[in-house]
Amino acid sequence: SGRGQVEAGPGHVITVNPGEVHDGAPLGDGLRAWQMLYLDPQVVAEAAAGLPAALRGYEFEHPAQDRPELARDVLALYAQATAGAAPLACDVLLLRILARAGAAPARVRDRPRGAPDAIRHARSLIDDDPAAALSLADLAAASGLSRYQVLRAFSQATGLTPHAYQMQRRLLLARSLIRQGTALAAAAAAGGFADQSHMTRLFVRAYGVSPARYARAAG
Repeated sequence: SGRGQVEAGPGHVITVNPGEVHDGAPLGDGLRAWQMLYLDPQVVAEAAAGLPAALRGYEFEHPAQDRPELARDVLALYAQATAGAAPLACDVLLLRILARAGAAPARVRDRPRGAPDAIRHARSLIDDDPAAALSLADLAAASGLSRYQVLRAFSQATGLTPHAYQMQRRLLLARSLIRQGTALAAAAAAGGFADQSHMTRLFVRAYGVSPARYARAAG
């Protein structure tokens, strides 16, 4: 993630802030499953407004936490939300999660801490058109660095290789289009994927749910 490389094990709570890209690789050969919640930033901001001043503006500080009590609340909120529980029950759990998870003051994330201007230009090239067929030479030209330098500096600044970062941005674009009702094949094409099956494989890996299931839930 943009907060650095971490390892998460069974029972850990993993968080990703709005606008933050992430990637992951499984540890070991065992089976694994996740319960995922996607929280509207506005809903989180409204809930956090009642917290002490130090916890407002809300942004998760720790990418992975091994805290059983926090995990229990997250699983409870997942169960309540997917069962269509009363809003009050979900509100109480969300507020407790935010208070327990700990937060840092929200930061502007269009530029990773310590990222040189050169890498900001390379990152902007991807952000402006995630579907574009960019090469490392294109990023090097935008940043004024050699291809080796831009690869190394980009990875240090974002925690991802340029290709992994581009895939994350493409997934975010495709997810947004699907949420708006765009057909899956059209979302895959607009997102720069080779085809719908390519998008589906990466979508499931990133979000733990297929694009079709996500579309049904969003609709």
